[in-house]
Amino acid sequence: MPYVDGFVVPVPKRKLQTYRRLAAKAGKIWREHGAVDYWECVADDVKVGTLTSFPRSVKLKSGETVLFSWIVFKSRAHRDQVNAKVMADPRLSALMDGKTAPFDVKRMIYGGFKSLVRLS
Repeated sequence: MPYVDGFVVPVPKRKLQTYRRLAAKAGKIWREHGAVDYWECVADDVKVGTLTSFPRSVKLKSGETVLFSWIVFKSRAHRDQVNAKVMADPRLSALMDGKTAPFDVKRMIYGGFKSLVRLS
């Protein structure tokens, strides 16, 4: 069963195209190093919930939107191998400067997930 790294990121709407360019470059790097699939999706039908929601999870501010993203790997071991290569890639370091990132990296939520159910 595949292994997935998932992300929820708040992005200022005015910086969405900048984020898109960054994500396209980052996705290319992950795929070159072996990731099976790479997705970046922008909120379309995401309401603020009473207790929890995607907007609440990242403390969404006025003028921002939420991105839901994931990277697919063959297994956790494969993910660890790919991510080690990606993190050592100087192209990614150039993209991930916290001072110039088009989003607040402190409010990004991420983690690794084992597959539970897969229907295809």
